[in-house]
Amino acid sequence: MPRAGLCSCWGGRVLPLLLAYICYLLLGATIFQLLEKQAEAQSRDQFQLEKLRFLENYTCLDQQALEQFVQVILEAWVKGVNPKGNSTNPSNWDFGSSFFFAGTVVTTIGYGNLAPSTEAGQVFCVFYALMGIPLNVVFLNHLGTGLRAHLTTLDRWEDHPRHSQLLQVLGLALFLTLGTLVVLIFPPMFFSHVEGWSFREGFYFAFITLSTIGFGDYVVGTDPSKHYIAVYRSLAAIWILLGLAWLAVVLSLGSLLLHRCSRLWLLIRGLDLKDGTAPDSDPRPQKIPISA
Repeated sequence: MPRAGLCSCWGGRVLPLLLAYICYLLLGATIFQLLEKQAEAQSRDQFQLEKLRFLENYTCLDQQALEQFVQVILEAWVKGVNPKGNSTNPSNWDFGSSFFFAGTVVTTIGYGNLAPSTEAGQVFCVFYALMGIPLNVVFLNHLGTGLRAHLTTLDRWEDHPRHSQLLQVLGLALFLTLGTLVVLIFPPMFFSHVEGWSFREGFYFAFITLSTIGFGDYVVGTDPSKHYIAVYRSLAAIWILLGLAWLAVVLSLGSLLLHRCSRLWLLIRGLDLKDGTAPDSDPRPQKIPISA
């Protein structure tokens, strides 16, 4: 019997989800290949052309010397050193930058543009992440739950008159909309202004960051030609934490909002069909049987 139940579960639920998951990955791989492969080839050809032009302009260098220099640049980049500028560039490991890096570790964003290079730093990073990642999950869960408890009274909404239920739904929708503007619209505008990005690039950075994908192609506070305030990257780390907490609230309240909207719409439609007129004018509160 247990074996039969396992087979039934696999065939009924797991297998369709697995097939959908694989198909989604194949679809993404196909589209990304179509969009990016040609651009990569063009960039590679352009880079090789620039190297040839460089050798033509500086005949004292040969191909081997240039390749060694490029290797030095790549190693410096891997260690978090920006090859642009000079030795007066701001440190990647001042307190503000270190605070930003610590935030990317515990939130599992991991941009990849900066990592510990010393043995002691790498060992500490492992143990720091082992403790910090669960702490971050617990903190975000409690923060999201707390915000939901203090900002809404949806658990008792069915005891309210229908017009009050509608006002609560509209208020919650407005709250989620304004919060999304504050978290996902205004910060990209600010980052775009400071970093010299377009809004599209700023929004892309914000989404990739708050979704914890963290490619590392766009990172705040890394341009050596700009003079940032000392707490700039620390403020960015705080925005990341608050943004992740906000997403937890949105995921919690967003689905509940859609559920309540659908139930309220069905109630109004049902009353309209029953009476052939506007909803019932009975002043008594209308209860909606729902499951939280």
